[in-house]
Amino acid sequence: MTTPAPATPRPSGRARRERALLILEDGTVLRGSAYGARGARFGEVVFTTGMTGYQETLSDPSYAGQIVVQTAPHIGNTGANAEDMESRRVWVRGYAVRDASRIASSFRAEQSLDDLLISSDVVGISDIDTRMLTRRLREEGSARGGIFSGEALEASEEELLAQVREQPQMAGSSFVEEVTIAQPVVLEPEGEAVATVAAVDLGIKGASPRSMLARGLRVHLLPATTSLEDLLAIGADAVFFSNGPGDPSAATAQIELLRGVLDAGVPFFGICFGNQLLGRALGFDTYKLKFGHRGINQPVQDRETGQVAITAHNHGFAVDVPLEGEHTAPHDGGRYGRVVVSHVGLNDDVVEGLRCLDLPAYSVQYHPEAAGGPHDASPLFDRLVELAVAHRAASADKES
Repeated sequence: MTTPAPATPRPSGRARRERALLILEDGTVLRGSAYGARGARFGEVVFTTGMTGYQETLSDPSYAGQIVVQTAPHIGNTGANAEDMESRRVWVRGYAVRDASRIASSFRAEQSLDDLLISSDVVGISDIDTRMLTRRLREEGSARGGIFSGEALEASEEELLAQVREQPQMAGSSFVEEVTIAQPVVLEPEGEAVATVAAVDLGIKGASPRSMLARGLRVHLLPATTSLEDLLAIGADAVFFSNGPGDPSAATAQIELLRGVLDAGVPFFGICFGNQLLGRALGFDTYKLKFGHRGINQPVQDRETGQVAITAHNHGFAVDVPLEGEHTAPHDGGRYGRVVVSHVGLNDDVVEGLRCLDLPAYSVQYHPEAAGGPHDASPLFDRLVELAVAHRAASADKES
């Protein structure tokens, strides 16, 4: 979505509240107080149900192109610090809260959340009815919107609404090249590496490579524009596709890259956006959810074991695969073999994971590496280690 000119920072503090507006494309107007930077920001308005981890949310690249509404009423209590950043910067376009904390009360705080928003050029709004707004988004679906403050309010509400309606829809939008790293990076674990993983950065969070390094994996972090030739030249024992923003149907280059990985027989693990791209690489469709799943309290069932995990989510699209039975992957006459839905969301039966029966490939829609959230699903990275080590041993046997 189009990013306007940089917003104008202003001194932190809540002594004097300035006016701000949040306008949805259907004409809904919420009037509140300016928070963070001043200016105009546009994006898809979505809500997240996490009661903690607001800084991890702000710095999650999966939120690129979006205005995030916090359903938890009081935000900013513990301030912000460099350690809790999940990526190199804040990615949200705009930020909407009910009650913004006036102070940062934590020994770990290095700045207030207000200051972080200002330094990150994020236009926010506070003192609005986020419960009403969340109900609106649940009932009608996520919508384009804009937050306006400062000089942006010199235009009329009708003019501002027209600006909102000029913005592109999230469906069909791609942000992969915006959020990915520019150059490859090699990350080494402590001690001798047990195997090597090529991790394609589609908007990766820092917790993903940390989860791999902690298990003894060497990580080659690669830009999303990496060619299949360059990826295979690494000689990785497994390939990982990360989370990321946007419509998976628009990531055509990455889908073709993944098909090359599957054709080469290299084990694959994908999370969130990586799950959606596996679905599309296999020939299944994806679709846009009405209001998506965003939060750290989403129940997901492993269909093989029956175990239910509380998981962290951030996605507005899902894979369209029938929940029951084995299915032949539709792409190219079924050359990728059989696929099953491995995990399902218990709130609405959305596909939350895929497992290939004839290829060493699996994926989940949620975030097993969530920093600001539960760790019920972290053993999924143990499976990645098992596949990578087995592939490494098999390759060594062939060479000998």
